Amino acid sequence: MSPGPDFVIVVRNAAISGRRAGIACAAGIALGVFGWAVVTAIGVAGLLAASAMAYTVVKLVGAGYLAYLGVRALLAARRGDYADAEALGPKQRGPLAAFRQGLLTNLLNPKCAVFFIALVPQFLPADPSLLGTAELGLVATTVTLTWFAILAVGIGALRHVFTRRRVRRALDAVMGSLMVALGLRIAAQGN
Repeated sequence: MSPGPDFVIVVRNAAISGRRAGIACAAGIALGVFGWAVVTAIGVAGLLAASAMAYTVVKLVGAGYLAYLGVRALLAARRGDYADAEALGPKQRGPLAAFRQGLLTNLLNPKCAVFFIALVPQFLPADPSLLGTAELGLVATTVTLTWFAILAVGIGALRHVFTRRRVRRALDAVMGSLMVALGLRIAAQGN
């Protein structure tokens, strides 16, 4: 629930493209969480965490993706050629694009792998079954989807405010700056 790349991408999608895009983004993030739970269960996440090179590659690709999304938002803010919400129609960015952004933002975050490696063993017996690990992953996925869907609905309800030209420009500038800053921070952090 703490603000991070997933939080920023859901807020931006819900604010600009509405509830449906925000919920699609949340579903992408939830699928990413489930993916990390699965790779943790089969041990791949442990290899990623143990391999400094693999961790660094995923970290840098993820940081680059966040920076790319941030730069796109900053360029949109600079152009500032927004139409009012009424002229935009019900959607600006399709749910599929929002889903893809949520999924990639989560999958390209190696901290998710580290999180699952640190979290999962504490809640499993010494000799865990695949089913037990999958259940824990499903719980994490459900909690993630629920939290981000609630966030998307809340932000999406205020879309009429967020899509006003001046507000949208400020939102793109702030969210773009946050995504670039998060990307740079992730890239600069050590393992």
